[in-house]
This record gives sequence, structure tokens and C-alpha cells, in this order.
Amino acid sequence: MAQLIKKNDTVVVLSGKDKGKKGRVLRAMPSKSQVLVEGVNVVKKHQKPTQNNQSGGIVPMEAPLPMCKVMLVHPKTGEPVRVTRQREAGKPSVRVSKKDRSVID
Repeated sequence: MAQLIKKNDTVVVLSGKDKGKKGRVLRAMPSKSQVLVEGVNVVKKHQKPTQNNQSGGIVPMEAPLPMCKVMLVHPKTGEPVRVTRQREAGKPSVRVSKKDRSVID
């Protein structure tokens, strides 16, 4: 499946405890169909003290979300849009909004 959501894209959450929140994609994992979104799906992780983290304790961090639960926000209009790939002969494929057929990349 083609990767339609990439790192540094702005997305909106469609369902779950963080429904309606917008955030920037920190990491996209297309092999697992998951994305890591800044400030969304925050969980508390218990960490032991290490050489890097001397104090240890309970640390809040983002957990991955399934890609099907997020939708790309159009950079110009600021609205959530569906995205498709469009190919032209001799050129690499680009992401295109299904609503107004404008190029997102």
C-alpha cells in the first residue's frame, strides 16, 4: 500500500480518546500501518534509571496510532482531506487531494 501520510504532515484524529485533535507526524511506520503524532495518544511509561536518564520514574510519551484513525489536513485550506496518488509519464507520483484535485507535495 502506498504511504499517503508522511513525516512532518499535519493530521487530525478521527476516533478514539483524542478525537478531533490535530498534530504533526513525528514518525510514519508504513510496514505496521501506524503513525506517531505529537501530543496525541499520550501514555505513561515506567522507566528505570539509566546512564542517560539518571532519575527514571514515570515518563509521558506518545504511542503509535493506526493510520486508518488519522486523516491528512490540507496545508492550504486547513481541512481534513482524502488523498490519492497521481502518476504522470516520466515523473514521480505525487499526492493529490480528492476534494479539489490540488497537489499536496
